[in-house]
Amino acid sequence: MIIDRIRVAEAVAPRDQWPFTVPAVAALIGEGLAFDEQITFLVGENGSGKSTVVEALAESYGLDVRGGPNQRYGSELPKSKLGEVLQIDRGAGGSRMVKRAVGFFLRAETALDVFDGLSRFDRPEFNEASHVESFLAAFEGFGEKGVYVLDEPEAALSFTACLSLMATLHEARAAGSQVVCATHSPILTALPGAAIIEFGDHGVRRSAWADLEVVRHWQRFLGDPERYLRYL
Repeated sequence: MIIDRIRVAEAVAPRDQWPFTVPAVAALIGEGLAFDEQITFLVGENGSGKSTVVEALAESYGLDVRGGPNQRYGSELPKSKLGEVLQIDRGAGGSRMVKRAVGFFLRAETALDVFDGLSRFDRPEFNEASHVESFLAAFEGFGEKGVYVLDEPEAALSFTACLSLMATLHEARAAGSQVVCATHSPILTALPGAAIIEFGDHGVRRSAWADLEVVRHWQRFLGDPERYLRYL
């Protein structure tokens, strides 16, 4: 593993202040959160802390706070409150990558701005590329061994594009990379061999795909939409 664990020391965590008032973020205090698979999905409702954690992980690993590849804080933006105190325990694979943060941080809000600054998008075929095509082109760069941190990448993707991303993540794993992805997608989380960690009022807990609340909701909705729509 490149990253074995993320954690926050007791001494630097003001439990009465955001983001440590969020149960899943508070769960990082002390022993923190261990990664035991190369691909980890963080799943939970809006506001459960998924984006807060993946942003801080990217910052602490050395990726740009705005998003993008292999950049050590290339923007003028400061680290997040959690990013300032989050500690990363590196595995054997990660200890050899300290001097250069190899990887990519993709966040849906800033992705298109970041893509505009990447040399591989400075080609005629991307001048008229769709939102989805831009995302898929970014994923093509995941071949180098590194840490790929994704914040809700499915936001721009169709069903079939999500399947393409699944294949890319599988290839990244085969290359020795590590992926941490915050998502609402029941498609992505079905990737075989991935770890799923569910965020919520309980804090964090490991879950099986079939037990995820988002999966059960989608199954019920697709089976009988009226059960949901009559309450709207």
